[in-house]
Amino acid sequence: MQPTLTEWITGGARVEVGGHLLFHRQDGPTDGRAVTLLHGYPTSSHDWAPVLPELAESGCRVTVLDFLGFGASAKPRGHEYRITEQADLVEALWKQLDIGETALVAHDYGVSVAQELLARDPARITRMAWLNGGLYIDLYRPTAIQKLMISPLGKLLGPLMSESSYRMSIRKILGRSLPKDVVHEMWLATSSDGGKHIQWDLNRYHAERHRHAERWQRALESYSGPTLFVWGPADPISGATQLPRLRERFAHARFVVLDEPPAVGHWPQLEHPDAVAAALAGFLAEDAQDSS
Repeated sequence: MQPTLTEWITGGARVEVGGHLLFHRQDGPTDGRAVTLLHGYPTSSHDWAPVLPELAESGCRVTVLDFLGFGASAKPRGHEYRITEQADLVEALWKQLDIGETALVAHDYGVSVAQELLARDPARITRMAWLNGGLYIDLYRPTAIQKLMISPLGKLLGPLMSESSYRMSIRKILGRSLPKDVVHEMWLATSSDGGKHIQWDLNRYHAERHRHAERWQRALESYSGPTLFVWGPADPISGATQLPRLRERFAHARFVVLDEPPAVGHWPQLEHPDAVAAALAGFLAEDAQDSS
């Protein structure tokens, strides 16, 4: 059974990284294969709770964190949130935890952080798994509410956000419905500790995606390690529109497209956790097979 958000947080710790308190947790054998999971916007590492047990049981030492401004990490107001800073914080956390090489799994907002990490040190990443995210900015299709949140009007809309409006926004990008309590905990992760007041600031990452598009695309396409795409095609933001180009440019990669009716949308790990856990566990286990 999936842990509640409170149980999830209790199982981890907050540590000071780069002058901020960041939540993280580690699961699985201490001598297991290092894997780092990067969550998406606007939620938290709790998104990975449904798939983490199978990864840990398969022999992975799994590290998750809440990015600055998300979940149980610090949410400073008036801060200039940047993807590049999030990558700095991930690297600093790795250093604190004595993590060298690691496999990387990224979703949504996390894919941009992963692209920046790949641009800096691709040799550190043993293998790469991508879940729905805006890997190609020209194929990214933000919803109407996302466009509003990016605009100057977003400064006013964020603090006015309610759980009902949040639930409606989430529902529009799903392929399979989520239980009400799951969406409620997503809301808690987003809104707690003044989270509503920093949503416009967090959404500046869209501008970074445009600014760093060439660098991040080059990092994505030049990575030569084993690569997996686990994709929900019913995602209106970054679903089926991305797949033709991904298949064209990553002939060596493995694809798990969750298109069995009802097709999966933006949150594969929440909408179809069993399939995602199996795909990730099998892919990540190949490290052990390769070294045996």
